[in-house]
Amino acid sequence: MATRKSPLRQRQPGDEPARIEYLHVENYRALKTVELKGITPLTVLLGPNGSGKSTIFDVFNFLSECFQFGLRYAWDRRGRAKELKTRGQDTPIVIELKYRERQKYPIITYHLAIDERSKGPVVVEEWLQWRRGSTGKPFRFLDYKEGQGRAASGEMPDEQDKRIEILLRSPDFIAVNTLGQFAEHPRVAALREFITDWYVSYLSIDDTRGQPEAGPQERLSKTGDNLPNVIQYLKEQYPECLDSIIEILRRRVPRIEKVLADPMPDGRLLLQIKDAPFERPVLSRFASDGTLKMLAYLTVLHGPEPPQFVGIEEPENFLHPRLLPELAEECRSATARSQLLVTTHSPFFLNAIRPEEVRVLYRDEQGYTQVVRASEITGIPDFVKAGASMGHLWLEGRLGVGDPLVNAGAPQNRGLAR
Repeated sequence: MATRKSPLRQRQPGDEPARIEYLHVENYRALKTVELKGITPLTVLLGPNGSGKSTIFDVFNFLSECFQFGLRYAWDRRGRAKELKTRGQDTPIVIELKYRERQKYPIITYHLAIDERSKGPVVVEEWLQWRRGSTGKPFRFLDYKEGQGRAASGEMPDEQDKRIEILLRSPDFIAVNTLGQFAEHPRVAALREFITDWYVSYLSIDDTRGQPEAGPQERLSKTGDNLPNVIQYLKEQYPECLDSIIEILRRRVPRIEKVLADPMPDGRLLLQIKDAPFERPVLSRFASDGTLKMLAYLTVLHGPEPPQFVGIEEPENFLHPRLLPELAEECRSATARSQLLVTTHSPFFLNAIRPEEVRVLYRDEQGYTQVVRASEITGIPDFVKAGASMGHLWLEGRLGVGDPLVNAGAPQNRGLAR
């Protein structure tokens, strides 16, 4: 086989992140059939309670857990097919992503279909495909069903490449996660690296107040229980980055001077916040909820090596409304290095978001989640062009969907732009 020169390469520090441009989900709880097209670097999910925001959020968390801990772990902790599958549906759960490894690179489609057999979950279908040129038939360079399939190797796999049969040890193994550990499958490895790098936050303020065992840790956990360890890591390895994070925090929370993470005699780590004009710092358990939450988010968004994909659920909790537009701008700034998905109920956060970045969710008459982009709702682009902000339009009922007091958030007669 002739060697082809490739413009693609593995991600290096400082590279732009991979970008998800499309999501298709079938039979995942209330998501009977949902599509998100043209996903933006910052995407905000809006809608009433029970509309499906957290379910879409959990799709990303489910994939992340499948790659980090295995399909069986992620499947079982969600109640298996009985709780995961859309009620009354017998077909598999399907998750399909279209993404680019870099800007202007070919779109790669990842398709994963999962069902349950007598012995547990199985990957009934999994494939990766791309079309390298502007025309031509897409080429599947990985194609698996229940642990059996083929994969093409090389930097730029195409139809001339030989696809090798590689048997997986179990039908609940995800092929991308398995083959992505080998150097001969760089495109598969890139997707594995991308998904395992995701950070989906379920931040708990109570957990951030803990006193974990001392020891630096590079990344915040989902619950934030290792926040002191992350501060210790930044202090030891990236002091300038920590100074920058504290400076941003100081602009958002007046009088903050320092954030300290010091080992105690018993080997645990003590997080303290020092504010002016007092000499002694305050223990984290007595610090403001909002201060700790903002600090935790800043370590994720402005860390030295931020995740390529970040999910944040309801960031408005515990934060003063005046801080929410500021946090939205921090999220926007972070999109230079990460892609962000945020769920919210806050008009103050929404005021800093653009219509094309907002997806409004509602339940239809059958109880299934539907999604519409705010910029496609009749009149919204004109209102925004005239100076209106998204939060105010939402409170005034101009979106036509997502109002929990009107038909469970379903569309009104003025409806959607066609």
